[in-house]
Amino acid sequence: MKLDFTIDRLKRMALFARVVELGSMSAAARELDMTPSAVSQQLRQLEAETGVVLLHRSTRKLTTTEIGQAYYEDCAAMLHAARSADGRLGDLRDEPRGELRIAAPIGFAAHLAPALAPLMRACPELSLRIFADDRQIDLIAERIDLAIRVGRLADSNLIARRMAEWRHLLLASPAYAQAHGLPRTPEELAGHSMLILSVMNQPEYVEMHRDGEPSRRVRIGGRIVGNNAETLKQMMLQGLGIVRLPEPDAAPVLADGRAVQVLPEWTMAPLGVYAVTAQRDSQPAKVRMAIAALQAYLETER
Repeated sequence: MKLDFTIDRLKRMALFARVVELGSMSAAARELDMTPSAVSQQLRQLEAETGVVLLHRSTRKLTTTEIGQAYYEDCAAMLHAARSADGRLGDLRDEPRGELRIAAPIGFAAHLAPALAPLMRACPELSLRIFADDRQIDLIAERIDLAIRVGRLADSNLIARRMAEWRHLLLASPAYAQAHGLPRTPEELAGHSMLILSVMNQPEYVEMHRDGEPSRRVRIGGRIVGNNAETLKQMMLQGLGIVRLPEPDAAPVLADGRAVQVLPEWTMAPLGVYAVTAQRDSQPAKVRMAIAALQAYLETER
């Protein structure tokens, strides 16, 4: 006989298991905030659905029939599985464990180690899978828990939390400066080879401002266009042009003299650094704590 497992049927199976475990209908009724007659009615309906007698009832004692005992063991296992699922869900919600899948631009990926190392050391049950890619990864299709996005965000249904702002700097190598000179005004950028971060070979613009002067918006161009900031930085170090980089990525090559800042008295709008998730509420602990660790790290890098 084919049985129809509706949600109500599963509730009656769980109720039957609790009646057997507690030894009486009245005890189960008290625990579940039901009347004893309602409990009895549900059990009779379960017996009608299964076509067997599950319980021997008397004024003093309630016992399972032979087939009822076998059915109880399976119902109890179902109830135990439900409790285990609920407990596991609570653990995942409250304790950082399981696999954290995080996507970040390649240029940002170097910051993941110092940012997340304290969390990984403190949480041995947490594993990490990193997707370093400058393309916009589909969070839902790739089951990404957390994505780091830098710069202007496209409109979407994703939830973005601003964690920090980074200055954008223009850099060139000393070799490029010696061979071509450096621009003295934003307008002169139009005459230089720019290394353009873009997914398509389209016109690019640089907008800069200086205290006491209106903003300048200059169209730029160059022979080298790429979708990877680290590659363009390496092109800059080879003397092939001027590149725009976030300040944390620019700082090391400025400090060791491999690059010089172009138009240092002019500034560009800062880049937002965002933690992006597919859902707003009820984030598991691994995501909440990873965002907190990243934000704490970024605050020290300002």
